[in-house]
Amino acid sequence: MVAEIVSIGTELLLGELIDTNSAWLSGELRDRGVFVFFKDTVGDNRNRIRDTILRALERSDLILLSGGLGPTDDDLTREGIADAVGETPREDPRLLEELRKMFSSRERTMSETNRKQIWVIPSAEPLDNPIGTAWGWFVKHSGKIIVAMPGPPIEMKRMWREQVLQRLSFGQYGFWHTTVHTLGIGESNVGEILAEFTDLKNPSVATYARRHGVDVRVAASSGSLDDALKLAEPTLCKVERLLAKFIWGHDEDTIGAVLGKILKERGEMVAVAESVTGGLVADSLTDCPGSSGWFLGGFVAYSNGAKRLAGVRAEAIERYGVVSEGVALSLAKGVRRKLGADWGLATTGVAGPEPLAGQPVGLAFVAIAGPQGTWVRKLSWPGERRQVKERVSNWLLMLFLRALKGELE
Repeated sequence: MVAEIVSIGTELLLGELIDTNSAWLSGELRDRGVFVFFKDTVGDNRNRIRDTILRALERSDLILLSGGLGPTDDDLTREGIADAVGETPREDPRLLEELRKMFSSRERTMSETNRKQIWVIPSAEPLDNPIGTAWGWFVKHSGKIIVAMPGPPIEMKRMWREQVLQRLSFGQYGFWHTTVHTLGIGESNVGEILAEFTDLKNPSVATYARRHGVDVRVAASSGSLDDALKLAEPTLCKVERLLAKFIWGHDEDTIGAVLGKILKERGEMVAVAESVTGGLVADSLTDCPGSSGWFLGGFVAYSNGAKRLAGVRAEAIERYGVVSEGVALSLAKGVRRKLGADWGLATTGVAGPEPLAGQPVGLAFVAIAGPQGTWVRKLSWPGERRQVKERVSNWLLMLFLRALKGELE
């Protein structure tokens, strides 16, 4: 099956909203062995919506549309589909009654403009929307399928899972994939290490630079999911062996959850003192359920006064400078001592855009103080302010993972 995804809304073309629906739907189709060859974004224009659907019908078996199902005059997806298949929309009395009940249960008055949301055409089966007022359409036309779903992601995803999937048949095609998360290595370096896999088609290996590091996706397709897994396993084993010291997780893992699992198993607690990262380390560590069981708290010690409150002596700042190995180590030791943690983590550096105290943008120091000792590392990697903060945060978290595993000298 070949699919095409159409996102509808002028706000998408103007950059006022980011289209996350098409990316999410692509993943859903990929996992079911459906090829997405085309994605389209079209504004709220009846003729252009019609022409986009007609073009999609010529080259794709399944057309998924999101957006344009609201009650206003510029919500024109229904009209565009009707024009493309040559049918006339009419109100569905059953849906009108349900819509009235919905508004009544919410103690709201139904506007007459909402009546267009209960339109259907002869070839369309309405799709229920329990959390919104826009019904979807499941249209069969000349051996092709057109699915129209609401634009709000929460409504679209629920309709897809509860209404659309049960109406589609994907066959026995198997597509297996996993994503390996790495930190502490650049995408070009990963590419060099995995050069022997570059030209593989099935299984395939691809690298992606992400905010949390470099991801490596290993995928394979076959007649069944089990066969696809067997095809991918030898390559995955080689990839993981080559990148072993940089790998921190897979698929839905987060670095905070991975670290938290280790800390929880040991019964140990961590605290942080952050300068340059401004709270990003704490955010990563607490962005998962149960983090209160192993994360004590910390300081965002941006000013010199705050650094002294976190445990750094004034003479250390004067002697080493605020962006230094000495201050980073003092922060890590200080927050560990003050909060009674097993581990203290710290960052200091220059995020930019201007140098600080004669130190260049991108210069940073991270430090760890723990039961087995202390470690400090220097990072010098210029970039935009947010880039610098994220790189320093990620670098410290990967260093902490290696410390927990006993891999640091």
